[in-house]
Amino acid sequence: MSDIHLDQIRKSYGHVEVLHGIDLNLASGEFVSLLGASGCGKTTLLRTVAGLEGVSSGRVVIDGQDVTRLPPERRDIAMMFQSYALLPHLSVYENVRFPLRMRRIGSRSEQDQRVKDALETVQLPHLSDRYPRQLSGGQQQRVALARAIVSNPKVLLLDEPLSNLDARLREDMQVELIEIHRRLGLTTLFVTHDQEEALSLSDRVVLLNAGKVEQEGAPAEIYARPETEFVSGFIGSANVLPATMEIGPVAVLADGQKLAVADASVTGDAAIVLRQEDLAVADAGLKATVKTRVFLGARNRYVLSLAGETIRLLTGNEVVLKPGEDVFLAIDPARVRVLAR
Repeated sequence: MSDIHLDQIRKSYGHVEVLHGIDLNLASGEFVSLLGASGCGKTTLLRTVAGLEGVSSGRVVIDGQDVTRLPPERRDIAMMFQSYALLPHLSVYENVRFPLRMRRIGSRSEQDQRVKDALETVQLPHLSDRYPRQLSGGQQQRVALARAIVSNPKVLLLDEPLSNLDARLREDMQVELIEIHRRLGLTTLFVTHDQEEALSLSDRVVLLNAGKVEQEGAPAEIYARPETEFVSGFIGSANVLPATMEIGPVAVLADGQKLAVADASVTGDAAIVLRQEDLAVADAGLKATVKTRVFLGARNRYVLSLAGETIRLLTGNEVVLKPGEDVFLAIDPARVRVLAR
């Protein structure tokens, strides 16, 4: 296991800067997710750690060694790509053994044992003689993971490895990745655009926005205490409403409706953050109008109009609302996040 230190990483393509001085530290054995929308720079940052992209300025330090100018093969890292990149003419066994052969790691008997151990880790020893075309998407993904860990790398880099799987396989592999990380303890940097993956897998989430770190923290912390409107809207898709803070403390919405809050740290112009799941239909509270219902199986998502803004409400199936209906919404004041504008 090794730590990673990124010091003021900048990356430009021509005159366009895509990474703007990023500082990031990963403790040895930590699982950190780089989360963000397409084009935010998360894959570019991962590739600079891997050595597949050079940096315009800054340093990449792995296990105390400055590897900024070293090629990928000298960084003792393993990377798993979104496409898996399995070699179609090689069996599962030979695909997993491939990095050991290329880097001349161990004798043939040692390589055999490492391949066997890696396949057992991903629960695929019975498929060692098959070829990639004979495997399901989930099985291919596990083979790619076995190939990534077979050389016992210092660092494991994962570039959206679950994005090509269907919903059920994604859930299964999330559990698998958690268990494998717990067993092996590899320092892991995971790139995803899926907030559920980031929140469920990580020790820490780093949210990128336009090539900068918008916020980082433990999953529960970044979810419960977003520091900006961008984080509020991206993590958990919270409702963000403009308001004016008055003594009380009370948030006054654009249409004059008032909402008691517990946070008295902000005065004047503000934005209030209301989580979809924290709002409840009540006999009194904020008045809103139902626009649309989206059935989600075990829950409903209702789209409503409140103070001239569109908001979303998550409820159980026992709550039935009709489009055009006026409803009242209540929320615990302690659950209202207030941000300065």
